[in-house]
Amino acid sequence: MKEVKRIPYGVSNFVEVMEQNQYYVDKTMYLPLLEDQPSSLFFIRPRRFGKSIFLSMMRAYYDIAQKEKFDKRFGDLWIGCQPTPLQGKFQVFYLDFSRVGGIDGTLAQNFDDYCCGGLDDFASIYEPYYYPGFLRDMEEQRGSTNKLNFLDRKARQYGARLYLIIDEYDNFTNVVLNEQGNEIYHALTHASGFYREVFKKFKGMFERIFMTGVSPVTLDDLTSGFNIGWNISTSFQFNMMLGFSEVDVRAMLQYYKDAGLLPASTDIEVMIADMKPWYDNYCFAEDSLGRDPKMFNCDMVLYYLRHYLTLGKSPKEMIDPNTRTDYNKMKKLIQLDKLDGDRKGVLRKITEEGQITTNLVITFPAAEIANPGIFPSLLFYYGMLTISATRGTRLVLSIPNNNVRKQYYEFMLEEYQNNRYISLNHLQDLFDDMAYEGHWRETFEFIAKAYKENSSVRSAIEGERNLQGFFTAYLSVNGYYLIAPEMELSHGFCDLFLMPDRQHYEVAHSYIVELKYLSSKDTEAKAKTQWLEAEEQIHGYAMAPRVRLLTQNTQLHLIIMQFRGWELERMEEV
Repeated sequence: MKEVKRIPYGVSNFVEVMEQNQYYVDKTMYLPLLEDQPSSLFFIRPRRFGKSIFLSMMRAYYDIAQKEKFDKRFGDLWIGCQPTPLQGKFQVFYLDFSRVGGIDGTLAQNFDDYCCGGLDDFASIYEPYYYPGFLRDMEEQRGSTNKLNFLDRKARQYGARLYLIIDEYDNFTNVVLNEQGNEIYHALTHASGFYREVFKKFKGMFERIFMTGVSPVTLDDLTSGFNIGWNISTSFQFNMMLGFSEVDVRAMLQYYKDAGLLPASTDIEVMIADMKPWYDNYCFAEDSLGRDPKMFNCDMVLYYLRHYLTLGKSPKEMIDPNTRTDYNKMKKLIQLDKLDGDRKGVLRKITEEGQITTNLVITFPAAEIANPGIFPSLLFYYGMLTISATRGTRLVLSIPNNNVRKQYYEFMLEEYQNNRYISLNHLQDLFDDMAYEGHWRETFEFIAKAYKENSSVRSAIEGERNLQGFFTAYLSVNGYYLIAPEMELSHGFCDLFLMPDRQHYEVAHSYIVELKYLSSKDTEAKAKTQWLEAEEQIHGYAMAPRVRLLTQNTQLHLIIMQFRGWELERMEEV
């Protein structure tokens, strides 16, 4: 019997995956497509979407020094029986710029040191293709510029074909964002300056170049630098190149079920239905709307499956803690509001409405990463938004799934908590009673009191919209419900639908909440009319066919809350 393949969670080395019997989702069918593109390419995807293992696979495929191992590593894959003429034809110079750190003043030196080390390693690997002493001569060159010039001369002399592969080519922007304050724009321009000089050298030396990153920073201007790169990030033919499709996920689950690691009674469709709202729904190309299936975040799927194989059930915490890095980066960008712009307002709008209509900025110079105007585009590249529709000439970018939605709620919650702290532990106790006993009044009164006391809300009161954002943020603390603001039910949009997560908890009660807002000047007659309208609306929502499905046999409570200013005036179950 064949040994069952291990799950490659956190593994980004293709050779390790193939030679140590780990599960690999085949992406080799994209190699011929990439070869048909211009010779210099860059490709942007969010973190944890499989970029590094894809580059590792490319390196193993094109590397002349690994040519003899092609059958062993690629024989069972799509490309194994139809290799391209370029297979095993290149000396590959591989760089991972996430390894280059440093504070202002040392970033350039650290970058130079890293490139020098990489070039010495390159000479060590490929000395047999040059002459005895090639490595020694490379090591004697001082600085990356001299080493690159030396390699350029020797490669031409010996007819060597060079392929440059760079992972996280835009990482210098992250370093600068993390370490700079008010000098952010100057620092980004300065950092991109010396990067641009190095990329000028790359441009003429390498026959092919492939780079990945998380933001489409251009390392060029009109006259110099790396202006030959071709951005394929939003091209429909590469929409599914990274991440997992539903077909990929189903095949993986079936493999582990057939191998006996998942019980014979396991319902794969139930597992997929469990994962979809949390990990699926990514689309990176406008032309893929309605054509391609949506993509899953691959690391999230592996996280879930690893838990399932270990515990025999899905993880209680559906969000992989390792995905929080981009959330922290987003917070760094928001802190730039003290310089200019209203990124915070953009986040609030997205959190409350679930989407934003905008023009997607395809590339921009490094200094522009801090420009508030491109903030929605950055959220797209970081995986915090996805393409969901078009509106005229613009794109509708939406929150892709619950995993990301939780991060938006967390941001809002942090904002409110910084203004006025309330005990989330006590709130969690109230959620227990609400989910299992149906005692809802204390929870909503507690949040309403916090709303009244929160000065940030009071000073910038925006009526019902602000009210809804506040309630959504605090309700999101609980794990028993998936919070759906503005869900469409029976030709209307309900303010808050608390859908029970019965897959993970034995929740007995579910809730639809209608929030109504009166200004201090509104009359009693208006209050009465508004209440009657709310009753009609909420009963209409409850009759929607989807509601019976989504409440999953729990007892549904219909709650109306009417506020005057920031005071809760009336609250009843109807």
